[in-house]
Amino acid sequence: MSQHGCMAQTSKSEQLQIRVSVAQKAAIQARAKRAGIDMSSYVLSRVLPAVAQQFADSVLACSRREGSRFGFADLNALLSRWTVSELEAAVAERPDVDLGRHAANYVAAMVELACARQGVRAPGWTGDIPPLKEPAFGSSLMSLRLYLLTHSPPPFRRRNLFIDSSLGAQV
Repeated sequence: MSQHGCMAQTSKSEQLQIRVSVAQKAAIQARAKRAGIDMSSYVLSRVLPAVAQQFADSVLACSRREGSRFGFADLNALLSRWTVSELEAAVAERPDVDLGRHAANYVAAMVELACARQGVRAPGWTGDIPPLKEPAFGSSLMSLRLYLLTHSPPPFRRRNLFIDSSLGAQV
């Protein structure tokens, strides 16, 4: 699948018109030609980057009960491998996915941690997700709770999530 494949597969039924100068139109046409795609696909790829679609798809996988464990692992892999600019483009908008409170907090904490590790500000939408009222632990073993309380990354602790592993680590 090409870098722009996610957007190309979407059925297009609406039109958007923008005013540009002759020079701007020529520049867009030239860039689209160099990219090997039509102008509409080129403009869409700039406005809605492929990484944003990958992020939204990964968050959607986290919302599915049967695949949530793998969904979080895939999201972890994406957030860990993106460059600063890819990360910022991917997480700029909150995905339109109905997550439960636990999953929404987990996704927000993962995004906040990835942003902290890259030295960039977390997107504002993560702050709109209220933390869990009750603590949630990554293990049911009572003997691990003190460890989880003291070793969970700060974005997870702020959200009342206590885990053993964080972005970039495998359990």
